[in-house]
Amino acid sequence: MLEPNNSRLSHPFCLVVVLCILSPVVVVGDESVGLNQPATVAEDSPAGQLGKQPGVQVSVSDFHGFVQHEFEVGGVACKLVSPATSAENAPWIWRARFWGHEPQLDVALLKQGWHVCYCDVADLFGNETALKRWNQFYKFSQQIGLHPKPLLEGMSRGGLIVMRWASANPSKVSGIYVDNAVMDIRSWPGGKGDGIGAPRAWKTCLDAYQLTEEQTEAIDDGPLHRLDQLAKVGVPIFAMINEADNVVPPSENSDLLVRRYREHGGPIQELRRPGLGHHPHSLKDPATLVKFAVDSIAKQ
Repeated sequence: MLEPNNSRLSHPFCLVVVLCILSPVVVVGDESVGLNQPATVAEDSPAGQLGKQPGVQVSVSDFHGFVQHEFEVGGVACKLVSPATSAENAPWIWRARFWGHEPQLDVALLKQGWHVCYCDVADLFGNETALKRWNQFYKFSQQIGLHPKPLLEGMSRGGLIVMRWASANPSKVSGIYVDNAVMDIRSWPGGKGDGIGAPRAWKTCLDAYQLTEEQTEAIDDGPLHRLDQLAKVGVPIFAMINEADNVVPPSENSDLLVRRYREHGGPIQELRRPGLGHHPHSLKDPATLVKFAVDSIAKQ
């Protein structure tokens, strides 16, 4: 499984327009940055609050016509993309991995007043360090005024962190969107079932969890082992499933999620796509996903 090449998504001005936020009101002077943004950022908005956080240095670039704020929380790279006008209570979608890849849902939600956020957990495969990073970012998100219940977005290996963090924090999640997502490290990158596996990533994964290959045979704390807590509070899940996926086989991942979550009484939708492999992710027209996101936050 390779990291997608996002170079084609970069805006030609991203490399030259880098501004530091030095005050709670940010003036974006170049029209190429934040084409869908107002000229100033409201002081009481999440983006405005970024400038008030002690020790936080922020640079600004473009994300499909919206202002992308890049900064660190506890030494970890993070991003916040803000809408032109925030919807009530500042709802947000939390992208787990592959920033900018197939961004249709993210962009569509930005147009509806949502924020899009990211906290780097690359090469951690949803382990305890990843959970701590997300805990820290979630606390930060509340300090800057984002909605208390984000929608989690987990493509591919991003499923590991979104499901494990949500299971540990079921009251802090409005909904979960998983897209051809990994639910068991033994399936991917381990390749211990029908999938092709990824030997180099498997070694990195074992190191991240501090496990031997033999010890993984008895894993009992993966994304599929805490579903009862999510079902208990009724967290809705939307599962995108490409049925011919031989990288993250549905039979070892998404199919198990759907079946077990329903057994626990949890609400889960599935969109199955026969004949498609691990790619493509998302939908060209993300209307179905947008509806899931909007419906999920409306119930909070």
